[in-house]
Amino acid sequence: MSFFKNFVAGAKIVAAKLQTKIFWINFLKVALPFFVLVTIISLLINSSSAIFSGDFAKVNTTNFSEGKWKNFWGLKIFISVFYGMYVTLKKMS
Repeated sequence: MSFFKNFVAGAKIVAAKLQTKIFWINFLKVALPFFVLVTIISLLINSSSAIFSGDFAKVNTTNFSEGKWKNFWGLKIFISVFYGMYVTLKKMS
């Protein structure tokens, strides 16, 4: 029973934080730079030679064409939102 009470109390705290404007400002301060960093690192890992040679058609084919953009952007958005929420909730004690 103690676990359930603690869980409910924690959920109420998180819900209260999610309703404040400062939470969302801090969330964006964390999530957006992280999203940009993850995107740049991912592009460099997937197609660094094509980027440095200026072959952006190959970068497009490797990462974005034929529906690949959904996986590319979806994963980065999910990771960034999760990381931003985690860090912001942790820092706003």
